[in-house]
Amino acid sequence: MKHTKTFIFLFLLAFALTGAGAHKFYVAIFQLDYVPKKQVIQMTSRVFIDDLERAFEKKYEKKFYIATSREAADIKQYLGNYFSENIQIKVNGKPAAIKYLGKETEDDVLVCYFTIAAKEKVKSIEMKNTTLLDTYHEQQNMVHTDVNGNKKSILFTNEKTSGRLDY
Repeated sequence: MKHTKTFIFLFLLAFALTGAGAHKFYVAIFQLDYVPKKQVIQMTSRVFIDDLERAFEKKYEKKFYIATSREAADIKQYLGNYFSENIQIKVNGKPAAIKYLGKETEDDVLVCYFTIAAKEKVKSIEMKNTTLLDTYHEQQNMVHTDVNGNKKSILFTNEKTSGRLDY
């Protein structure tokens, strides 16, 4: 009887522990830095490759094999389009285009680089960010900014897809 209770306890403990690792945290990080001398905002995104791969398969019905030797030849175009569709920015109240520059990988994270023209001193940034929200309901997009020496952050979720920061 004692061995049966011990076995049941260990079985339930093992089952509980294997389930603990099943939940995944869905987050992407964006950094925006205003560089007055270049009259641009430099934007960097950090997104888990597997999350982006799943979103691309769902949206484009095609496998991209991001950051592998089998990567789709036209991935640059798809990445530029995807982020332009899912991130809208207004600088000082005026819409601003996002220009995709390139990418690299850090472990299982895809790091993408962008620029946004900013001819005048940045006083405000309005942003709508829906990156991965149509694929993962729990997705969170954290945006950190450094503008005119002021560091501010904003969190986007399915419940809050847009916001404004004043400097």
